Amino acid sequence: MIRGPGPHAVLLVGPSGIGKTTLALDLAAGLLCTAEDVGARPCRVCRACRLVEHGSHPDVHRLGPEGPGRQVVIGGPGSKWRGVRDLITDLALMPVEGGARVAIIERASRMNDDAQAALLKTLEEPPAGVTIVLCADAEEPLLPTIRSRCARLRLGPVAVREIEAILSDAGVAEPPLAARLARISGGRPGVAMGWAADPGALQVRDELARTLLDLTDARPSERLVAIRGALGRAMAMTGSAEGAPARASVRAPKAGARAANATSVATAAAPEGGEAAAEGDPDDLETEGPAARIPANERRRAAEAIVDLWTAIARDLALEGLGVEGSARELALLDETVALGRDLDPAALTAALDRLGRAAVLLATNVAPELVLDDLALGWPRRRSAAA
Repeated sequence: MIRGPGPHAVLLVGPSGIGKTTLALDLAAGLLCTAEDVGARPCRVCRACRLVEHGSHPDVHRLGPEGPGRQVVIGGPGSKWRGVRDLITDLALMPVEGGARVAIIERASRMNDDAQAALLKTLEEPPAGVTIVLCADAEEPLLPTIRSRCARLRLGPVAVREIEAILSDAGVAEPPLAARLARISGGRPGVAMGWAADPGALQVRDELARTLLDLTDARPSERLVAIRGALGRAMAMTGSAEGAPARASVRAPKAGARAANATSVATAAAPEGGEAAAEGDPDDLETEGPAARIPANERRRAAEAIVDLWTAIARDLALEGLGVEGSARELALLDETVALGRDLDPAALTAALDRLGRAAVLLATNVAPELVLDDLALGWPRRRSAAA
């Protein structure tokens, strides 16, 4: 419900798939809605609401990450990618429909320093009738001067029952599947919708979950081979992991693909293979089969999906190890999780969760995803019974 003019800038913060862009579009619809009853906006039936719903309203301007580094760039004349300067140019024009104008910057935490500096001037002196909505997975990467000029709203996890209702209302999943997707989504409706739209990606996710559990019994060299294979398999589900239909499956990279840093312990232990190129190189990673190269941004997305899944598994193991019943999200792996959680050192699991958290931060930078996954695989705890 929109009762009056919106603030000039809004910062929506929450995990990927939590619904930030959906809420931003709802805000845009409410600000542009032409219903006579202000309290009923957005009405969902007027011309403005329907244009926003179909992504064709001329006064809603959207900007997101582009290019190999998946950054929101500064853009402008001569730039290969649309960026903040292009958005500012759009906002300087008169509104087409004669009302408000709304700019939505998706994954705003991926704005580089130049883009943030360019946006700051507009936030300080916004054009009349303009509302800028920043959707960010985390607010720390944003400049303090940008955060201080925005009305902030933090979005938390959605209850399992509510996600089940969302899936049922959308007609995308039967009740048993909806219940499972609601649990494994971690409170993120967009992620649950993505899994529902791509059952094949969900199957890949199940395979990867078992691979990660099996690492507890594997030797270091076996762990490195397994995690490189997992990276290739994860590329078949990275779309669904972010709440969108999954991309086509590609063959896994060679198990011993070598990371660029030759001094890495993980790289030194891996078998011979190809060489991973640096971020931004269009000829990044050699693979088997007709897909000769895999860009670094796709490998990074796949690594992020693995870390997200790995974190969920580590969480379940830690809670089962503490005897917290009914808290596991991965019910398909419940028997294995209960047995393994009680056979792992709680301190080692806590350290693993810390490493997974740092890995998520590193993957947002230019660190090679292969190195991040190798480090996680080598540091993953072993069963206490096996160590004995």
